[in-house]
Amino acid sequence: MGSKLYMGNLPTGADEKAIRDLLEENNFTCSSVLIKRGGYAFVELNDANAVKQAADKLNGYNFLGSVLVVEPSIASASVRRERKSVVVSNVPNHCRAEGIERLIPQGVNILRIERTDPPSDFREGTIAFEVTFESQDEAQEAVQKLNGVEFEGNNLKVEMMERRGSGRGRGGRNGQQGLSYLQGGPGTSKQPDFPLRILVLSDMVGAIIGRQGGTIRQITQQTRARVDVHRKENIGSLEKAITIYGNPENCTNACKKILEVMQQEAESTGKGEITLKMLAHNNLIGRIIGKGGATIKKIMQDTDTKITVSSINDISSYNLERIISIKGTIENMSKAEAIISEKLRQSYESDLQSMAPQSMFPGLHPIAMMSTAGMGFPRGAAPPSLMGSVPPYSGLYPPPITMTPQPLEETTYLYIPNIAVGAIIGTKGSHIRNIIRFSGASVKIATSEGQGAASHQEERKVTIFGTAESQWKAQYLIFEKMREEGFAQGDEVRLTVEILVPATQVGRIIGKGGQNVRELQRATSSIIKLPEQGASSGDEVTVHIIGTFYAVQSAQRRIRAMVSQVPGGRPPRGGPLREKRDQ
Repeated sequence: MGSKLYMGNLPTGADEKAIRDLLEENNFTCSSVLIKRGGYAFVELNDANAVKQAADKLNGYNFLGSVLVVEPSIASASVRRERKSVVVSNVPNHCRAEGIERLIPQGVNILRIERTDPPSDFREGTIAFEVTFESQDEAQEAVQKLNGVEFEGNNLKVEMMERRGSGRGRGGRNGQQGLSYLQGGPGTSKQPDFPLRILVLSDMVGAIIGRQGGTIRQITQQTRARVDVHRKENIGSLEKAITIYGNPENCTNACKKILEVMQQEAESTGKGEITLKMLAHNNLIGRIIGKGGATIKKIMQDTDTKITVSSINDISSYNLERIISIKGTIENMSKAEAIISEKLRQSYESDLQSMAPQSMFPGLHPIAMMSTAGMGFPRGAAPPSLMGSVPPYSGLYPPPITMTPQPLEETTYLYIPNIAVGAIIGTKGSHIRNIIRFSGASVKIATSEGQGAASHQEERKVTIFGTAESQWKAQYLIFEKMREEGFAQGDEVRLTVEILVPATQVGRIIGKGGQNVRELQRATSSIIKLPEQGASSGDEVTVHIIGTFYAVQSAQRRIRAMVSQVPGGRPPRGGPLREKRDQ
């Protein structure tokens, strides 16, 4: 065994320093870190034993909001020498190998594509293909980018394949003589299915995981669901969250087996009856309770259980979930969970279908806008088309996955008053960690000494790196905190943003006689300032945008969309964007 470690599902903005810091915090020393496009990296550790320990300790670790996939690299494990193949399943049965080949990222070397037996949980009317690549790195990249992608109306399921022995391994209908489908492998975190989230007592976590992960591994193998135990979160808390991914039946089966483990542990330790605690977004709870409690009463009657819901007073901006507590036999609790999960899923999908239009903020997924709606700003501060339509979701549930280009990452420099720095950081860094976890962006506050003489001495620079969605969330939370701390005129704080755009596109933004920029200002209620066309000798010029949060965001996204739609043009450079409080 060698000394290279694979780290997948890295969060947006995770750089070499962040990875090294994570390893050092967990007592691992690395000699090199190679970050690859696609959200994964290869890390060189001291020896094979360190690789094994790091994989055991960090696989499933919640790192800046992303659940890591950590395992020995192909160069580090002889048992994985042949893992250069993936299984692409849930493919409509009329599709051919050529269609799958077109989905593979450019530059990836494919050795072979052929039909294979589908996994045991295959859907009727679908087929599967085995795709073999020149290297395991390319196979992992394919899994990372294709798992969950919509193709011909189906969400593809893409998994690494492990061969046993030298035969082809196609002995039966499900290929069980020679194929092992790996739960929790690279890319599975992009599972598009609606997740089931539950709470368990912290002292039950050890039993659920089992010795060296044996129990939870057995649960995932038997149910074909992915189970993430968030044991690193909320250190010292009495309860831990568990997220279960997969189709509805698999999630229910996995939850039932967890209940069985909890029951055994409770009996052996004399803790009495167990309770199933489901987590659900506050905005879905009303449809579980029903008018006058009719829905929840019927569920209790149908399943012979007792069900209660936690108070709305228990939620906050960073915890929008409420607890649905179910008491009864394991069989009855499982039945109630299945009914409640189905209603949650239907309600969520219904909300997605009725999302607000994106015309105000082109290029930004409605999920990002919804995730911050109602989190503090007065309702009048946001456009009616956004705030008056759909309930918010905080990234707990995934949006439908489609075959879209990798989102561009942007850098924003946000300037906040020095006296607001403590509030943004929070006690022992708690608030800024919440911002990072919620937004998925990298957020760093400069030291007062490191800003240079030219900077405003009364302000501190905050560097934010992430996609448009991450930028929206992170900036929103910082902006809202400033409002809470009194840095607002009335109920609003005004922002100034500077965006670099290609000098050749200034005329397009301004328009004939200033027509375009006037329309932008009218539509977004912002002030937009550009240099006169030809006034700048550089390749890029600065566009100044002044207004409220929503006005500035709308203008910024519209300008980006306008420039990117130019034939042969390119979007504004990802960095720097400079945003500061208007004095």
